[in-house]
Amino acid sequence: MGQATGAPPGPIGRLPRPEDCSLPRSAEPGPAARASVTTRPPPPPRQHHPMLRITALPDVPRWAVLAAHAVPWITLPSGLWRVALVAGLPVAAEEQRGTGEAVYILLLSLVSEGLALLTLGLVRGWGEVVPGWVPVIGGRPVPTMAAVVPALLGAAGLFGLLGWACYAQIAGLGAESGVTDSTAQSALLVLCYIPLIAWPPLLTAVALAYYRRRTACASPEAA
Repeated sequence: MGQATGAPPGPIGRLPRPEDCSLPRSAEPGPAARASVTTRPPPPPRQHHPMLRITALPDVPRWAVLAAHAVPWITLPSGLWRVALVAGLPVAAEEQRGTGEAVYILLLSLVSEGLALLTLGLVRGWGEVVPGWVPVIGGRPVPTMAAVVPALLGAAGLFGLLGWACYAQIAGLGAESGVTDSTAQSALLVLCYIPLIAWPPLLTAVALAYYRRRTACASPEAA
């Protein structure tokens, strides 16, 4: 009988075990290498439009920042209602008539929203230093009263308009020619215009906070 030709028993002939396939201790990655493989960098912060960011100077009170950023939002619904009226949507009893009236309504909406956005200047840097892109006066400091007086006068005018609107509603002025002719239209009109009640007090509060901050910063320098 010839000798068997199979592989002899021993380390050469047996199948490899899992522990034999593991890397030697010197070849294993260290903690820093494992951390670099397992950890992922955080996602970049989500970018928002500059006008939508609630940003302000560091010394502005938080309540003033929120109040200033709320003003453009409380004027927006009424402006959208007027745009819908010009577009011919059924938001009022009668559609606007004529190109001149349509232009007036659109300009009123744009001017109102533009004035509301100016409130942000009372809490941001461009309300204290004129932006550099402005011709002639760019980079110059804004006089305190040049911002406070127009803001308070505007708030006084808004208080006057608000008082007149309340009086007209109570006295029934213009009731014979109503703006709306259905409950849904009336509810939409009230929903869009009722936020305007907060415009004058918010503007007054932010303007006074601006005045106090600017004068408080100027007092030590004057002393």
